[in-house]
Amino acid sequence: MNAVVATSVFAVFMVAAVALGLLALRGRGKGGGLTEWSVGGRSLGPVFIWVLMAGEGYTSFSYLGAAGWGYNYGAPVLYVVAYMSCGYAIGYVVGPMLWGYARRHGLVGITDMVAHRFGRPWLGAVVAVLATVFLLPYIQLQITGMGVVLSVISYGAVSLNWAYFVAFAVTTGFVVVSGLRGSAWVSVLKDVLVIATLGFLAFYVPLHYFDGYGPFLDRLVTEKSDWLTLPGHGGGGSGGSGLGELWFISTTFLNSLTVVIFPTTVAGYLGARNADALRRNAMYLPAYNVLLFVPMLLGLAALFVVPGLAGAESNLALFKLVVDSLPAWVVGVIGVAAGLSSIVPMAVFMLVIGTMWGRSVLSLVPRLAERQKSAAQVVVVVAGGLALLLTYTAPNTLVRLSLISYEGMAQLLPMVLLALVWRRLTFRGAFSGLIVGVAVVCVLVFSGNDPLGGVNAGLVALAANLAVALAVTFAGPRDADPRPDAEVLAHDPVGEEGDPPAVTRAARSASDHRV
Repeated sequence: MNAVVATSVFAVFMVAAVALGLLALRGRGKGGGLTEWSVGGRSLGPVFIWVLMAGEGYTSFSYLGAAGWGYNYGAPVLYVVAYMSCGYAIGYVVGPMLWGYARRHGLVGITDMVAHRFGRPWLGAVVAVLATVFLLPYIQLQITGMGVVLSVISYGAVSLNWAYFVAFAVTTGFVVVSGLRGSAWVSVLKDVLVIATLGFLAFYVPLHYFDGYGPFLDRLVTEKSDWLTLPGHGGGGSGGSGLGELWFISTTFLNSLTVVIFPTTVAGYLGARNADALRRNAMYLPAYNVLLFVPMLLGLAALFVVPGLAGAESNLALFKLVVDSLPAWVVGVIGVAAGLSSIVPMAVFMLVIGTMWGRSVLSLVPRLAERQKSAAQVVVVVAGGLALLLTYTAPNTLVRLSLISYEGMAQLLPMVLLALVWRRLTFRGAFSGLIVGVAVVCVLVFSGNDPLGGVNAGLVALAANLAVALAVTFAGPRDADPRPDAEVLAHDPVGEEGDPPAVTRAARSASDHRV
């Protein structure tokens, strides 16, 4: 009976999520062209942009990984709150700049920006392929996360394999139909449930298991003090975790820079109606991160309630606390919040991959150049299907690749960000640095040298990337690009809002090749 109640609640909310995705299309005909589908027609207001970008911080990691890290290590998991808050501060400047650049030139993603900046369409295709390698693991991990959640809240009645398929089917369905606008609408439902469930658990677990925060924290300080300082539990000695002060600082610094050019973050930027909406969000979003303390704290509480969890089982620390002590319908609602926290970011990842390939890769094929949106929608299904297939057949392959996702994406920083503010950076320099940076991060991660001397391997690779890019730029010839700085470089569009000038708007419409 518990399984029936919990899964019924879950099913009702999944149907509601798909319905919201369809409602997002009201009054928009067949959904418009690629710009409408991929960046919401650049017309999303402050509320939708806020919930959409807040969704970047609340994935299945919030309910599984954050609690699991808190359970295994303790204090090092706070890097998530640190880098996201710092990233929002950087995004206050970078977000409007990228929004203005894309708006002026009719661009819909970082691959477009790179291709336009260096005047080489094929370069956008290369970046699209590289970014896909680093994004695909996130889709697989979100499928896995939702599968675990659904299996747990059904009290084992739903197998992991069926749960994986549900995650793929629901997400693919509303992404293909409604695009970024649908994801924003579903984010509203997700955020209401996330706030409600985490807020409830923040009070329920300490009161139910420890008679309040005082006894819980006293016991934590007395019995588990290793979890409260860096490098956390098991972090000391030569065989420790390596998650000490240097790792915390370097990871926070690297990720805070990387998150602002992450393709999914940029999709949120470009969907905004104006730059002021992005500035306001950058100020308000850090407050939303306060909720991330809850799963981390619950992971620490699980140390006393369900001791002995090891390996991947530690990721279930939060759900172990609630499945046996709460009514089935409450378990179902908490499962819905966790499930939507998988679906919404997974949808944006799939959308971004489809957009990059439809705009920068498949558009190079003459027959497909006229059908960019249709091609992008096909890629969404293929990317999701590939992640689902690998979840079934080789679950550890993409999990290993996920280790270099953020660190690999960081290697695009010079080509995407530095190049848009410094005209002197040449194509040869940026491309050489990218090759070196990706090679270094792969070698360090897969040889077991991450962190290296306590420093995040991605930051080491980025330093090598920048060194090579600058050396090649200053040693080699200048790029023969006759375009003026205003055409090539980005700037903060203070005071700019509304639609782009007519000539740019017409160029964007032509580039969409609306179906």
